[in-house]
Amino acid sequence: MRIQVVRSVYTPTATLGKMFIDKNFFAYTLEDTDRNLNGNCQRKQRSQTAIDSGTYPVVLSYSNNFQKYLPLLLNVPCFEGIRIHGGNTCHDSLGCILIGEHSNMQDRIWNCASKVNNLVALLKSVEKKEKIWIEIVKDTAAVA
Repeated sequence: MRIQVVRSVYTPTATLGKMFIDKNFFAYTLEDTDRNLNGNCQRKQRSQTAIDSGTYPVVLSYSNNFQKYLPLLLNVPCFEGIRIHGGNTCHDSLGCILIGEHSNMQDRIWNCASKVNNLVALLKSVEKKEKIWIEIVKDTAAVA
């Protein structure tokens, strides 16, 4: 399974975009500020920096913080514990990818719980059959 996050809006405090699953629109995304780390961990501001663009393996694992199973991105340079979960503003992100049903495409997403539950159910249905990958791309990159 291929998940793609296309980042399209960059503000001083947030990065917004859209999530596609196997080329189909799934949810709006909100992340911390994209600081163009390019692997340079010294530019990272703790709990205020989005992960680098790139492709990462994804697994479902239990989150002690959220007390439920959530997607976890693996092998993310400069970061640990990066998950996909719900939240409304960049203050809820802490480097993670937030997903929601709606977005103002400035600094907020909402109706997150149903999207997170749908994503977890979808990943559970395929995790034993195929590998799950997430690709994070910038700007106008086409969903291919």
